[in-house]
Amino acid sequence: MSSLFPQSTSNSTIQLAATAVVSAAVAAGAVLSYQHLQQGERIHQLKQSIPSPHDPEPAPKVIKRGPLPEPDKDDEHGHHLAERALKGDIDDELIVEQLARNRVFLGPEGLEKLRNSFVVVVGCGGVGSHAAAALARSGVSKLRLIDFDQVSLSSLNRHAVAILADVGSPKVECVSHRLLDIAPWVQFDLRMEKMDGKSAASLLGGWKGTGHMPDFVIDAIDNIDSKVDLLKYCWDHQLPVISSMGAGTKSDPTRIMVGDIGTSTDDGLSRATRRRLKLLGITSGIPVVFSTEQMGEGKAALLPLPEEQFQKGSVGELGVISDFRVRILPVLGTMPAVFGYTVANHVILKITGYPIDYIPGKGRDKMYDGILAFIQSSEEKIIRQAEGGSQENCLGLKVPVTTGDIAFLAEELYKGRSVVTGIPTKLVLIRWEKPTASTLIRIKSADVEQKSSDVKLPDLVCMTKEEATRHLKEIILGDKTHKDLYDEAVIEKVEARRQEAKDYERFR
Repeated sequence: MSSLFPQSTSNSTIQLAATAVVSAAVAAGAVLSYQHLQQGERIHQLKQSIPSPHDPEPAPKVIKRGPLPEPDKDDEHGHHLAERALKGDIDDELIVEQLARNRVFLGPEGLEKLRNSFVVVVGCGGVGSHAAAALARSGVSKLRLIDFDQVSLSSLNRHAVAILADVGSPKVECVSHRLLDIAPWVQFDLRMEKMDGKSAASLLGGWKGTGHMPDFVIDAIDNIDSKVDLLKYCWDHQLPVISSMGAGTKSDPTRIMVGDIGTSTDDGLSRATRRRLKLLGITSGIPVVFSTEQMGEGKAALLPLPEEQFQKGSVGELGVISDFRVRILPVLGTMPAVFGYTVANHVILKITGYPIDYIPGKGRDKMYDGILAFIQSSEEKIIRQAEGGSQENCLGLKVPVTTGDIAFLAEELYKGRSVVTGIPTKLVLIRWEKPTASTLIRIKSADVEQKSSDVKLPDLVCMTKEEATRHLKEIILGDKTHKDLYDEAVIEKVEARRQEAKDYERFR
């Protein structure tokens, strides 16, 4: 009997285990069946919510959370006006309602000026299409669009209104067609022509039979010859104009500013335009939208032109850099929009008489002038010491540093702070190393002599004026070393920044 008890116990255990396994399997099957049924029901409900194209009933509105809120009286009035506009019934009440927010901002008189204005947009690509869209939405009633080109597939990443169906159609037609769906009261004058010196008078003339000359001209051209012809004509005929510089290879919207053509920083398009205009006697007086962002390691850059492309014709279309075409310029789709809206914003404020004060730009110019003056003064002191104290050697001394170089060093490389203490005020640039030989460069001819300093960007570091004065006195003109004044952390930081400046030198 004793031998049978363990056997009986063992059989019971096996039976219990088997029962548990079967129960678990049944439960799992039930759960899976329930989940499958739920999933099937959800799929069925989803399919039912999608209206059939043959369904006679209007498609229900499907939104993420809850039913649509009941429209208030203002919404109902707006919907009614929109329905009228779609039927072609457009009157002043409708226009004023659509422009209500602008009217509150600019005032009734300001909006009236905008509605009576005539603006020419030259170039309807990435920058120009966004500018035109902003002007139409804001109330400008007469827009002349000028562009000889067609919409391309690759331009859809940055165009304001173009869709796939527009590829291959004239840009001017694409922009006007889409904007009429938004602001049907806008009158368009479309010119599918290339801007040049011969066509400027016709393209920039008065509005169809009225003699109303342009209240503003927007230059959104990326071709140097056309750009210069346009700006020269506007300058000679006193037409208000604003020019957009290069948005290609730019990625930082906080670096975009409005300033004068004479002081815009050295991006390729700005530099080439400025040089050509100077040869025509125009050194300032044209507002431009430009970026202070500099090229650097890891950033997008112009791509070299493949050899086979040289066989297709002239490769100097843009003229900023040799052997490059506009179409291989890397463009982040968001940046032309920022340029375009900045241009349109300037035009709107100017036409309506709204106060404009671009303080950041003015502050920068004053700061750059002060830094350049300090560099000039310190370089003269270094040369006087090396040349035996003679003041004559410093007369007419030139320093090979531009405001663009100063902007790059002070703002981008050193982030607007002293490399020594991190203080962000009263900043200047000073040589880091004590020269081991004369820094004076002389170029002589029979009766002319040019004198300049040999200072380069990697030579200069950012400090406060007080720190730089001590540095000049005790290290550059004195006998102390860097280790006497600075700890290892500062010295290492300076060397890292100087290497960055050396890398940047090749982009100058």
